Amino acid sequence: MQQTAREAEARAIGEKKVKDLMKANKRLVEVPYSASLAHTMNVLVANRVVAVPVAAPPGQWIGAGGSMIMETDKQTGVLRKHYIGMVTMLDILAHIAGEEDGPGLVDLERKMAVPVSSIIGNNVEGLSLWTLSPNTSILECMELFSMGIHRAMVPIDGEAAGVELVKSASSYRMLTQMDVLRFLSEQIPEMQQTLGQSVKEMGAINENVMAITDKTKVIEAIKCMKSSFLNAVPIVRSTQLGGDHTHTQLFTGRGRKLGGTFSATDLRGCHLATLQTWLQQTALEFTETIGKSALLEGTAVGGRELVTCGEESSMKEVMEKVVSKHVHRIWVTDEHGLLLGLISLSDMIRAIRLSLLSQIQT
Repeated sequence: MQQTAREAEARAIGEKKVKDLMKANKRLVEVPYSASLAHTMNVLVANRVVAVPVAAPPGQWIGAGGSMIMETDKQTGVLRKHYIGMVTMLDILAHIAGEEDGPGLVDLERKMAVPVSSIIGNNVEGLSLWTLSPNTSILECMELFSMGIHRAMVPIDGEAAGVELVKSASSYRMLTQMDVLRFLSEQIPEMQQTLGQSVKEMGAINENVMAITDKTKVIEAIKCMKSSFLNAVPIVRSTQLGGDHTHTQLFTGRGRKLGGTFSATDLRGCHLATLQTWLQQTALEFTETIGKSALLEGTAVGGRELVTCGEESSMKEVMEKVVSKHVHRIWVTDEHGLLLGLISLSDMIRAIRLSLLSQIQT
């Protein structure tokens, strides 16, 4: 009887479509190819997003990964825009952490004045744009997002098949991993059996967690994240490490005392003059002071609460933390605060999808 109930709830969720997730989504936030990085960062802050598609005139650019995602005039069908790529906060940070202007010197004003089109591709995610049909099933959508794709564009009209856009559309909206988890969290009454399992039992924990120390400077943390394409890293106490450890590289954080989180979104909204001074501070000092900065009041950065869970925490509990705190990963720790691993949004979506599929196929 219990298995029948679980199968019924899985089938009910599996019948949902992408369009069912899009009801509350706002208009697409984008920037033109000629926008400066400073302007792009302002757009990210104002709209509380961590990535934006870049639009250019049609016929003048090759889209990232050869993508041909076009916007047309709804009345005439004339092409108006070509989305040439995606720019994330990690792209901007990778650009900042690039060639220095001198030992420890970064000319931020010069670097932030370049057009956004010049940095597309600094991050793997920016190399390709993904689309989803409004009629794609939520399970197919979850399959895409479980592979580490963080967001996809959904045409409001026009057609799409799977993840390959067939026709252009007059407008799009963005669907993100967080949108999917927020939708699933609203289905908790119908998913009690699935979400009541522990994250360990569901295989959602990634034990391969790379960290920096509490002595790593912001500029070095950015370089580490750039080289490994990470959007965030845990900060662990250097007192646990040997004397020959360098604070300029990533290392395995498992079993280390968790002290904080350094995320690409932490730098969103920082005034350039302030960011210039923060680059030479330690990442831990930065995270401890950023929530108190008047420059960031009202932004999505906010306070720096450390969001964690245990191995035996239920998926429901972890999902509620991720959605309510609007974080893109949660650190798994033991009773002593030692790192055991992490759970990303991709990990959560993958584990929930596999659980739903196993119930449907039983």
